[in-house]
Amino acid sequence: MDNHTTVSTFLLWGFSSFPDLQDLLFVMVFFSHVTILAANVSIMVAIKLNHRLHIPMYFFLCGLSFSETCTTMVIIPRMLVDLLSDSKSISIFECATQMFFFFGLSGNNCFIMAAMSYDRYMAIHNPLHYSILMTRKICFQLMMAAWLVSMCIVTIVFNLSFCDSNTIQHFFCDISPVVCLACDYTLSYEMAIFVLSAFVLVGSFILIMISYVFIGSIVMKMPSAKGRYKAFSTCSSHLTVVCIHYGFAGFVYLRPKSRDSFREVMLMAVTYTVLTPLLNPIVYSLRNKEMQIALRKIVDSANRFILQMVNKRTLNI
Repeated sequence: MDNHTTVSTFLLWGFSSFPDLQDLLFVMVFFSHVTILAANVSIMVAIKLNHRLHIPMYFFLCGLSFSETCTTMVIIPRMLVDLLSDSKSISIFECATQMFFFFGLSGNNCFIMAAMSYDRYMAIHNPLHYSILMTRKICFQLMMAAWLVSMCIVTIVFNLSFCDSNTIQHFFCDISPVVCLACDYTLSYEMAIFVLSAFVLVGSFILIMISYVFIGSIVMKMPSAKGRYKAFSTCSSHLTVVCIHYGFAGFVYLRPKSRDSFREVMLMAVTYTVLTPLLNPIVYSLRNKEMQIALRKIVDSANRFILQMVNKRTLNI
């Protein structure tokens, strides 16, 4: 350690590798971010204002929308600034804070999805006692447990010491590019980080698959084809989001890394941090009639409010 210089500032090198794409990336990411915020806020407002949606399934969906909104706020505003700025430096405290919240919120998303799959199992297995077994208190406890577990994982990661090289080959402080700069980063740490990442991704995915195995066994025993279709349709939105989320996340965090593949991984991370939060609200709104009705009411109310404001301004003139 005596021969190392302690690092106080990192350089987010990421998009400097694609100088010709920075303007295009800025436009695409900016409009995607606005759409993500509008879609997720609309879902949260629709669930809050519609009393018919005050059931555990939509409580989890509201929690997922809020968590994904926070996740994008941790990454995308900084990404947009760096795309327009020549200085891409970030202090070690800011880097630690960004990683802390990003990984915590991402882990929270995983465990919320696991809780949603269990919620679907309870709704199909015991619909008469569904509201008794899945109360708001239990829903909140499941979400808080996911948050606390994820926070503990990130705290362990930042016990490493960082020195010498300060260039992060990424557009944000992701785990793998940052720990590669640690002066005490060894194979044991690499394995520990892989196991912790697998715990969040694979652990929550196994919980989801267990729930769907039980759901499948129940549905296949249903006597009518209409009943089976209705049961599967209630799970289709969630299953689609799970495939999108875990497909991209697994590629980014569980695939063996090589030093020559950072550009490929970084572009996949753009997809994971921008495209996935963009697709999730679209999938839930397109495949859920109750959500479509609630969102339509929100849009109609917003249009009426805008028209009233325009009419008032016209009268004042």
